[in-house]
Amino acid sequence: MRGLTGKRVLITGGSTGIGRAAAIRFAEEGASVAVNFIGDPEPAEDLVDELGELCPEGEHYLAPADISDEDAVDSLFAGVVEAFGRLDILVANAGIKVVHEPHEVLMADYDRLMAINLRGAFLTAQAAVQHFLDTGHPGAIVLTSSIQAHFPVEDGAIAYVMSKSGMTGMIKALALRYAREGIRVNGVGPGATRTPMNADFEEDPSIEAAVIRMIPAARIAEAEEIAAAIAFLASDEASYIHGQTLLVDGGMGIGRTG
Repeated sequence: MRGLTGKRVLITGGSTGIGRAAAIRFAEEGASVAVNFIGDPEPAEDLVDELGELCPEGEHYLAPADISDEDAVDSLFAGVVEAFGRLDILVANAGIKVVHEPHEVLMADYDRLMAINLRGAFLTAQAAVQHFLDTGHPGAIVLTSSIQAHFPVEDGAIAYVMSKSGMTGMIKALALRYAREGIRVNGVGPGATRTPMNADFEEDPSIEAAVIRMIPAARIAEAEEIAAAIAFLASDEASYIHGQTLLVDGGMGIGRTG
């Protein structure tokens, strides 16, 4: 895609799932990638090694940080900018999902989910915008939302739905405010995707079958398909797209089949 070769990209929640697929796609496009993660470093370390093989001319880094912590985000961006010289693209992808019936939601789980999914997305987007403004070099921000921000399903993930719905507003508000500075803010809204977050698809075929019945395309997405949309929105191919959430959902948003 036009405009990705040589770019410097930070991906939060980048060691597994959609984040991992996005890191690989950007490396394939010739970009340098900083992989943010929390917890076990091994998947991120393995990924950075793989990125180096895919794009040896790039620079690829581990960027551990808890994105729900403001000081940690400041340190994260300072480290990435020191390593890269500057940042061109932020993919705010980190997120978790907790399932409870709405009347049984534990506030500790609610607070943790909101801290990562919504607060973390805002803190990293805020830091990216500040960097773009300070350097006078506008960049692109792509946030990973969800089809459930627009079309919830009855799976007990109300806090997740709320966090992603808030992200939709964030995308529009940031895009509206900073478009004149040349900063582009958009999102992707994945439908059902084969990732560790949806491990129950593999564990219980009946769950996957039930989900597929709701999808006109009659299949679960692969993480690489979501990564392709992320790369597109970050690229020069999407230079006139601002404030949009691109649903990558197999048609689920236009009508469920069952």
